[in-house]
Amino acid sequence: MHERVRRVSTALREHGSAAEVVELPAPAPTAANAAAQLGCTVGAVANSLVFSVDSAPLLVLTSGAHRVDTRLLARLLGVGRGKVRRADPAFVLEVTGQEVGGVAPVGHPRPVRTLVDVALEGHGQVWAGAGMPHTVFPTTFAELLRMTDGEPAVVAADQGAGPTISPDAASPP
Repeated sequence: MHERVRRVSTALREHGSAAEVVELPAPAPTAANAAAQLGCTVGAVANSLVFSVDSAPLLVLTSGAHRVDTRLLARLLGVGRGKVRRADPAFVLEVTGQEVGGVAPVGHPRPVRTLVDVALEGHGQVWAGAGMPHTVFPTTFAELLRMTDGEPAVVAADQGAGPTISPDAASPP
């Protein structure tokens, strides 16, 4: 087992999860590819996207069924749109200890502020990355919130009205 996957497995146990890491037959570079290999809907795949918000890391766990709207994120976080940027691969590796394409919600060197897409709540089981592009684990919306100390949020403009985080709660730690 690769060290990154081992760290994720250990973090799952430390957070009280019974989930086992699953190795896919091939890397899953997209949510659609992961869904096809898992036999689930693309919306049940939790993409782990790292952003830099005014130089602070932010992990957004979003449904694979849509794209994160950075304008919406900026409004939710109470910052200018220019302050929210997709992190480059070096920043992602530094913050999570994992490479782009295999970022898990847990197993990072330090806690990372996390928003969890409310669209994931509509799926009884959600699949999240487990440290490498070909590894995933089953979880739930509630478990993702608990394990990451995450905040539920509407992160895509096509989701319509729903729970949002308050700008005060969104201040970097």
